[in-house]
Amino acid sequence: MSRVNVLFFITGSIACYKACTALSRLGQAGLAVQTVATPAALKFIGPATLEALTGRPVVSDMWEPGRALDHIDLARQADLAIVCPATANTINRLAAGMADDLTGSLFLAWERESKPWWIAPAMNTYMWQHPATQGSVEKLKSWGVRVVEPEAGLLACGDTGAGRLADPEKIAAEIIKTVKKG
Repeated sequence: MSRVNVLFFITGSIACYKACTALSRLGQAGLAVQTVATPAALKFIGPATLEALTGRPVVSDMWEPGRALDHIDLARQADLAIVCPATANTINRLAAGMADDLTGSLFLAWERESKPWWIAPAMNTYMWQHPATQGSVEKLKSWGVRVVEPEAGLLACGDTGAGRLADPEKIAAEIIKTVKKG
């Protein structure tokens, strides 16, 4: 497989720790992975972990000096994007076209007809089932976004139901399979 550039977005969820396994597997498969982390994600997992897994500095703040055009440059350089974990907040913001942060700006600058964008949702079951979230997921799907559906089971909050991040090995395998086809 030729070197594929992946933008791996991590958003603020307890599932960040699980996302690191998917991130690691993509790198082990020979993909070049650039992590984009929201400030909330960096409350759950540190940049040193993400840098160690990818060999690249984490991008988080589009207002950092020298980063003014990251939303264009990173979108041009990447072949595929995945938001893992994708929180209810992130999913709803993407569907609303919000571009006041790096994740939203990159989403709008993405060449969606030619390059895949994935989300792997993770949240409380009631947040996942909420009509706002479900409507946003459907809207994103209509725009060509691929969804790795969350699993049902015991959630971090103690509730049981749909909303668990899909198995990280499954997430990585689906992306690698897509890359091999392409």
